[in-house]
Amino acid sequence: MNAKSKLHRTEQRNAYLFIAAPIIGFLLFSMIPLAYSVYGAFTDWNGLGRMEFIGLENFKNVFQDEYFYKSMFNTIFMMLGIPIGIVLALLLAMALNRGIPGTSTFRVLYYIPVVSSIAAVSILWQWAYNGDYGLVNQFLAIFGIEGPNWLQNTSTVKPALIIMAVWKGLGYTMLLYLAALQSVPAAYYEAAKLDGANAFQAFWHITLPMVKPVTFFIIVTNIIGGAQIFTEINVMTPTGGPEYSSASVVFYIWQKAFGNFQLGYASAMALVLGLFIFIITLIQFRINEKNSFDMD
Repeated sequence: MNAKSKLHRTEQRNAYLFIAAPIIGFLLFSMIPLAYSVYGAFTDWNGLGRMEFIGLENFKNVFQDEYFYKSMFNTIFMMLGIPIGIVLALLLAMALNRGIPGTSTFRVLYYIPVVSSIAAVSILWQWAYNGDYGLVNQFLAIFGIEGPNWLQNTSTVKPALIIMAVWKGLGYTMLLYLAALQSVPAAYYEAAKLDGANAFQAFWHITLPMVKPVTFFIIVTNIIGGAQIFTEINVMTPTGGPEYSSASVVFYIWQKAFGNFQLGYASAMALVLGLFIFIITLIQFRINEKNSFDMD
């Protein structure tokens, strides 16, 4: 009995040691910096000197800052790429799920951008979008179309970034959908065919409901990631684009924090952004729960 108790205590101690590492890492690199940032949002701090408590002054300035609203609008506008990417990925996944020749090759080709460095991909697309010698304009010239200087034009810089973001994430979303489609029992489609359902009806009443959990996951993670877009902006339009038309809210936070050394003000904006992401994610969960209840 004593031997068993000793063994139990040893196993329990070892278990605590195993879980201690991630817990300590989470506290050191997530919770403590988060708490420090929340406190910093209520201070006037340049990152080096003393933190002077100023109450809600930073938040008042945030909601009166036209550049904050502009960068927030740019961020939300560029999220238009999320539904576009979802539709394209689902169509590609359905095509690959039909067992066409070369499916494995197409999977690899579509997934290469996902595992590629975002900085390297951004440099590649910056070169492709060049108004003088970029591949995009060279391609358009074949059809007699004179392309703009994509990244230096207020009306084209955001669509250009959206196209690049869709291309970058298409392979990941496509593989998620492909895995979901392959888990749908073939008997469902056979039964629908026997009942006289056409291809669209089978897609609407079988495919879409069966891939709904994957769609929900993709939407939530893409919104969270889209709200934090930064590297592409910093590499392709390092000044925030013409008339600040491509600056995301994270890019603006970074400029304030490490360009102007207004870390207190930047912390306040980061806190507002965090609350925005939390609210949008919560709404998505509520909608998903309601739709699941309706389906039941």
